[in-house]
Amino acid sequence: MAEIKYEIIERIAILSEKHNWTKELNKVSWNNRTAKYDLRDWNHNEGKLGKGITLNDEEVQNLKEVLNNMEI
Repeated sequence: MAEIKYEIIERIAILSEKHNWTKELNKVSWNNRTAKYDLRDWNHNEGKLGKGITLNDEEVQNLKEVLNNMEI
């Protein structure tokens, strides 16, 4: 399996913390590609990352509109 390279370009927010893991929203460049918004669990102490999702600018804008219209 090929090695996946990533670089956190911008740290936007830590949404939660549990033990050594944080759920974060960041802008991440995967394999030297254009950075995208990335939502996933990270354990920076051990260099581990969990499953997550990446979103482009348009998808983040759509998600923002959906969240703004939700009653929580």
